[in-house]
Amino acid sequence: MAIVWQFAERKLWVVVSAIIVLFAGYAASVLSDEVTVTLSGNQEIPPVTTSALGTGTFTVGADKSVSGSVTVSGMSATVAHIHEAAAGTTGSIVIPLTKISDNVWAVPAGAKLTDAQYESYKAGNLYYNVHSAAYKSGEIRGQIKP
Repeated sequence: MAIVWQFAERKLWVVVSAIIVLFAGYAASVLSDEVTVTLSGNQEIPPVTTSALGTGTFTVGADKSVSGSVTVSGMSATVAHIHEAAAGTTGSIVIPLTKISDNVWAVPAGAKLTDAQYESYKAGNLYYNVHSAAYKSGEIRGQIKP
């Protein structure tokens, strides 16, 4: 009887452990926020007439860690950043992006928002901005709205 009881205890422990692991994975995904962003010239300040477009993702973890990237088309990007400012205004650079291929720029590993930048993020006051030689102040832009 003792052997049967020990076997049942082990099975129960395995089931409980599996539930804990699954819940931890769910909790981690709930604690991060992923946003999809569309970039275009008409969002630039002042607006730019261009066929260039971009799509970005932006993820903020519970610890204010940031990840994401922007993929552009129809342009030769020279630099890309995340800035802090409301739509219709320009702002300072928060995170410079790293070029990882001809058309993709990514948030560098280890990037984090400050408390103030996180509040700006929650208010929709961060944006992606991609520059080119033709438009040095920015060719396409997309507001990051949680």
